[in-house]
Amino acid sequence: MKLIEYQAKEVFRKYGLPVQKGFVARSVDEVRTGLSALEFPVVIKAQVPVGGRGKAGGIKLAKDAADALEKATSILGMEIKGIRVKKVLVTEAVDIGKEIYLGIVQDRRARAPVVMVSAEGGIDIEEVARTKPEAIHKLTLDPVWGLQAFQARELGYKLDPDPQRAKHLSQTLLALWRIYRDTDATLAEINPFVFTKQGEPSCVDAKILVDDSALFRHPDIEAMRDMDYENPQEQEAKASDLSFVKLDGRIGCCVNGAGLAMATMDLIKHFGGEPANFLDVGGSSSPEKVKKAFSIILADPNVRSIYLNIFGGITRCDDIAQGLIEVFKEMEIRVPVVARLTGTNEERARQMLAESKLPLIPASTMSEGARKAVELAG
Repeated sequence: MKLIEYQAKEVFRKYGLPVQKGFVARSVDEVRTGLSALEFPVVIKAQVPVGGRGKAGGIKLAKDAADALEKATSILGMEIKGIRVKKVLVTEAVDIGKEIYLGIVQDRRARAPVVMVSAEGGIDIEEVARTKPEAIHKLTLDPVWGLQAFQARELGYKLDPDPQRAKHLSQTLLALWRIYRDTDATLAEINPFVFTKQGEPSCVDAKILVDDSALFRHPDIEAMRDMDYENPQEQEAKASDLSFVKLDGRIGCCVNGAGLAMATMDLIKHFGGEPANFLDVGGSSSPEKVKKAFSIILADPNVRSIYLNIFGGITRCDDIAQGLIEVFKEMEIRVPVVARLTGTNEERARQMLAESKLPLIPASTMSEGARKAVELAG
């Protein structure tokens, strides 16, 4: 779960980190109402769960109320990386003197959290890593002990030799570690952390990614889920115990098992196609799950064919076949469906499908099924 900036800053505030005074608005009228509590100039920032807002024109400085309303009007409703802006964060501007990057990320290869800091803040850390890797300081943490005070002080002095600023930086890193640990995050980031020209510290931006598997421990964070930016199909799938991720291709995928689903998408790309989704119906798939999976796939108007790829281990192929029969009885299937079923009860499944005379395109191997699905998608 990705916390949007205004949500992440609320978490920062609870942990005592310095964030700018501001408010969230869904309309120009709400911006007009909230401006009376702020001092100018102000910054108006699109609140979307993607990066690149500044380059897309989603972050603007306003010198007075009229300017703020004009710029809020231009940002609300714009699209950034295909996502429509439905709310803005309006904050008091800071007089930036120095920008610093502070972050903690889960390194799956090291199996441990890694602190990453750089005096080259305010730009993408990936760009810094590519063009000036020596400007990034990394520290792999012991997963049990976490970030210790002496380590935070050492990193603080690497970023700034001034004792007062180094102290602020070390305290901020320790607070960021507590946030990362306490929220079961996979990423906690401040870019940039700013010292103003007057020497005051401020978290100008904030990003937190929380492990979905740990949300049961954090009902307060789960309650922050911003449904304005949640994919409705992904939420519907989650409610039905399906693993679904919307993609941009034309070939719908209905597969059992995450590994098989990834391999299926790889094969589709190998044959020149693009998957429209990742969809794992799970290891014990009932006919109801198959029906729900097809309804979610068919809700995507970009889908031009569907590839059903089932390897029956725990999953029974006859259960999948029964689900398919019910799908074709109850739903209008407007696209061709390629089906490959092998494994537990596959003979019974093939018999059921043959007797039902469904308009399926059979495939005996994964590769054959992927190739046919790509060809049928056009």
